[in-house]
Amino acid sequence: MNQPEPQNTLSTTPPPQSASFRQAFAFWLKLGFISFGGPAGQISIMHQELVENRRWISERRFLHALNYCMMLPGPEAQQLATYIGWLMHRTWGGIVAGTLFVLPSLLILIALSWVYIAYSDVPVVAGLFYGIKPAVTAIVVQATHRIGSRALRNNWLWGIAAASFVAIFALNVPFPAIVAAAALIGYLGGRIAPDKFKTGGGHGKTKLSSTPALINDDTPAPLHAKFRWSRLAQVVVAGVLLWLIPMGLLTASYGWDHTLTQMGWFFTKAALLTLAAPMPCCPMSTRVRSNTLVG
Repeated sequence: MNQPEPQNTLSTTPPPQSASFRQAFAFWLKLGFISFGGPAGQISIMHQELVENRRWISERRFLHALNYCMMLPGPEAQQLATYIGWLMHRTWGGIVAGTLFVLPSLLILIALSWVYIAYSDVPVVAGLFYGIKPAVTAIVVQATHRIGSRALRNNWLWGIAAASFVAIFALNVPFPAIVAAAALIGYLGGRIAPDKFKTGGGHGKTKLSSTPALINDDTPAPLHAKFRWSRLAQVVVAGVLLWLIPMGLLTASYGWDHTLTQMGWFFTKAALLTLAAPMPCCPMSTRVRSNTLVG
């Protein structure tokens, strides 16, 4: 017996005709101040705001983008925000979304770090920080259920999620092995039982979701999102320069063995190799990254 479909609580009113850059700027700034709960909470907030409340992007397109962002090393929530910002308002939209996603939280982190270091021995301050733990745990659990209930459409997907959870937390199976196993199951499942492993959510035409959005299931990719070799070359060159210039300046100014240079090199490797901790029971966050797992 399949798991019941999550209730559709989306609005039945027409979607917005457009979302201006100013509106997007205000939203990404707001998100930077309210996105508590780590990746699980941040993704859940973006889903509620962008899919349900503002209806800037359809649920299927949102989950499709999330799947691919979570295939990448690094912070998938920020990658998702950057992608949606870029999809809506080109390069500056992506820069604003990605920057405002972390800038307010960075300022808050600096302030809280100072308070913790200066007053951590004060009972009231220590109790305040300790009391945050269960609240954040509740946010993560609620967010995991919110996103997972939309991605896990049948018992097969629930089984993959549960197996991934057990493998990573109980058996300490490496992430790459879980990814490979999930991809293999998705590949074979798409051939043996295609109804259970439907693809969907790309930029081409698909079956319309029940509630239309500004970027809908069948909305064609904008011109700047269409693949071009020349555009790919420009992005690669720009990305390499954005890394090479500061690393080169650090090396030339302080030497390779200096703390700042080594920090830059360490976080370069971390950005390319690390995979975030998973959200329990959600295939997208247990490194089940194939879009065949989103119905």
